Amino acid sequence: MELYPFCRLSGPANVLIMPAIHSASISTKLLQELGGSNLVGPMLVGLSKPIQIIPTGSRVSEIINLAAIAACDLGR
Repeated sequence: MELYPFCRLSGPANVLIMPAIHSASISTKLLQELGGSNLVGPMLVGLSKPIQIIPTGSRVSEIINLAAIAACDLGR
């Protein structure tokens, strides 16, 4: 918070935004190996319809998470 006094976050962030798909892929794989949390993504935003990319080799839980996000976005 010292570097960003204008920040309104009161706790740790739970979202990572990457500038490109290759850096997102590297970061995701690193976090999956080192961390013990669940990751959902990649997600495309800013399109007129909800679109999700499901990588080859995705687990069933990852597919269900992305399908649920797409369904929620479609209802908006």
